[in-house]
Amino acid sequence: MKIGLQIPNFTWPGGPAQMAAKLREIAQTADEGGLASLWVMDHLFQIPPVGPAELDMLEGYSALSFLAGLTRRATLGTMVTGVTYRHPGVLVKTVSTLDVLSGGRAVLGIGAAWFEREHRGLGVAFPPLRERFERLEEALQIAHLMWSGGIHQFEGKHYQLAETLNVPKPLTIPRPPILIGGMGEQKTLRLVAKYADACNLFTHAGTALIKQKLDVLRRHCDALKRDYERIEKTSLATLTLNDDASIDAAVATCRELASAGIQHAIFNMPNVSEVKPVELLARKVLPQVRGL
Repeated sequence: MKIGLQIPNFTWPGGPAQMAAKLREIAQTADEGGLASLWVMDHLFQIPPVGPAELDMLEGYSALSFLAGLTRRATLGTMVTGVTYRHPGVLVKTVSTLDVLSGGRAVLGIGAAWFEREHRGLGVAFPPLRERFERLEEALQIAHLMWSGGIHQFEGKHYQLAETLNVPKPLTIPRPPILIGGMGEQKTLRLVAKYADACNLFTHAGTALIKQKLDVLRRHCDALKRDYERIEKTSLATLTLNDDASIDAAVATCRELASAGIQHAIFNMPNVSEVKPVELLARKVLPQVRGL
């Protein structure tokens, strides 16, 4: 099992003046400790499960570019980009740039978007859910075209590209991995089976639901003649580490996730700004779960 770190909250002691130094410390501790991935949310306002909208929120790809220059091993991605935030051609260009400048460590994390307040607040269109899924599928098609190496036209219902020129090409071969976040059985998991290299599932409802969702994903793969085993199964959960008991609980959680089919457990930690929890995750938890 691989372990990743998501950083969803930037409201830390010292405020914005100390934010860069603290983010550097967290990221380098995770990277040097052997964590497989680093993720930030791609939101414009802070989201309700984490805190009030008025809390600090860094723009996702600027933050990842900062992390790319500070780290050497961990893959870098958003967990996840709402399809509404950026034109798909610009998004793919952005991820391609991140891949080149990070030495081939970019991941395109993407989903259908959901937080209406930030859209309305900053004047970003927030179409109905059905249209957002239509746009998501077209964005995925555009990503595949732009990373195919050729120059094509794309004529979709929502997006039209005269030429999918994308140079420099990403370093990752054949292209940066695509991760789709979400658990919807009819649309989201079908899109995973059709276009993605990884899925991301939430753990709050327990491993029984994760198993159910992965069974649905397997059926979509069978219907589309896609190799289910080639899709990385990732999860997202909140973890607090501060003592031996919490370390044992984290290891037990990873074992349960592995038994449900998860290969890459991604955690966020409310006390991440203390940095010590990141050290514990790398030194105490990771060695016990690598072989799962």
